[in-house]
Amino acid sequence: MEFKIVAVGKIRKKFFQQGIQDYVQRLRPYCHVEIVAVKDEKAPETLSNAQKEKVKQIEGQRILQKIQTDEYVFTLEILGKEYSSEEFAAQLADLLTYGHSKITFVIGGSLGLSSQVLQRSNQSISFGRLTMPHQLMRLVLTEQIYRAFMINAGNPYHK
Repeated sequence: MEFKIVAVGKIRKKFFQQGIQDYVQRLRPYCHVEIVAVKDEKAPETLSNAQKEKVKQIEGQRILQKIQTDEYVFTLEILGKEYSSEEFAAQLADLLTYGHSKITFVIGGSLGLSSQVLQRSNQSISFGRLTMPHQLMRLVLTEQIYRAFMINAGNPYHK
């Protein structure tokens, strides 16, 4: 089984890189995890709505180039469906049981995701209504994927 995280922007802080790598390493016995960073588009603070849409379109094209047709795609969105850790674990187990061996998570840039990426999504999920930096969101996501595997294996890590 394969998990991919496609995210806009690079991880610049070493402590985020170390945390993400720790969870990717922990996941190795259970699955393959690939993290793909796509270039973020320059977006000054004062952009018109049309300019914001243009930035999202460019980033969206970069994201879509990294997604294959046979991947089940989760987009991370503030207004997506919220799961408990146990519900998230059950959702992943169901997907893997019913033939979805390639699961991709998409984390957008500071302006969000383009309509094309949202249309490609199989499901939108939310980790709450708080806005998080993309670097932190990658760390939280990798930890939650690991937690899901521990829950499904009956491992005490989750407690």
